[in-house]
Amino acid sequence: MEDRAAESVDKWNRKKYTKYLEEEKVAQKGDLLSFRPDIKVLDATIRDGGLVNDFYFTDEFIHNLYEANVKAGVDYMEFGYRADKEMFDVDAYGPWKFAEDDKIREVVGDNDTDLKISIMADVGRCNYKEDIHDRSDSPVDLIRVATYVNTMPAAIDMIEDAHRKGYETTCNIMAISNAKESDINKALEMLGKSCVDGIYIVDSFGSLFPEQIRTISDQYMEVGEKYGKYIGMHAHNNQQLAFANTIESCARGVSYLDATMSGMGRGAGNCCMELLLGFLKNPKYKLFPIIKFIEQNIVPLKEQGVEWGFDIPYLLTGHLNQHPRAAIAAMKEGRKDYSGFYKEIIDKD
Repeated sequence: MEDRAAESVDKWNRKKYTKYLEEEKVAQKGDLLSFRPDIKVLDATIRDGGLVNDFYFTDEFIHNLYEANVKAGVDYMEFGYRADKEMFDVDAYGPWKFAEDDKIREVVGDNDTDLKISIMADVGRCNYKEDIHDRSDSPVDLIRVATYVNTMPAAIDMIEDAHRKGYETTCNIMAISNAKESDINKALEMLGKSCVDGIYIVDSFGSLFPEQIRTISDQYMEVGEKYGKYIGMHAHNNQQLAFANTIESCARGVSYLDATMSGMGRGAGNCCMELLLGFLKNPKYKLFPIIKFIEQNIVPLKEQGVEWGFDIPYLLTGHLNQHPRAAIAAMKEGRKDYSGFYKEIIDKD
């Protein structure tokens, strides 16, 4: 009798679980074996990686990265920031902090490839009316505007300016883990009604978990589907979840995915390109050119002392949902007193 009752409960549980899976399938846009033709991969190595070495990349490194992305089938390559030279000392940074059109042309020429060129413009840090020229006079295809929720009106003005000049546009909403959900919803509605092409989820502090990314992706996708915008994902690796969060967002319908070579990026870095291309099922993506680039260019960079990637200080700021600036400073000082560092940042929390 007890066996029969247990079997009945087990059968009910299986039925309930099957129903759950069917409901999840409605929300989920794919699985680990499916091919999604809408997926686009953007290489942010120069832009996010430039935060590690103040944008001092050799011309050879940049050229080799461009060639590797072309051979690997990567869709977009971000060449850095278009920062305002009145605000930033040109002698304190390499050229990719400013990513001028002529400098990009030195690498790509006429860019007679399928790879599209992107740059990022920060709200309040780019003289966009003067420094972003008409698309017809530029090698750049995509302008990505980075903003916080509270500067959304200024971001939309930048987006409209870039749109009028003929560019594709995205809005990358930073530090959403510190923003109120109601404010994010308002920002998404504003962007939905704007001319922007795509909206990016940005886990700036590397503090979010896949379960949270699932919910956030659904929130963004709802707006994207309502207004005809694609959704992108830019992850940081403070808790070693950049890749997991990227593919979680992908499963929920997010289609523009950022990655960098060996995860090169500010602090703990980003989603690794080699992991992402190894995961995606589109046969146009080739892993070998990326592996070869890492071997010949990233390994020597690390041997020269350029540092990024997971470490305890970055874990702790991510865990506490804090900006990684304190962790970056601790790493530069070579601190190993992790417990002392933890106490310091807990007091600031």
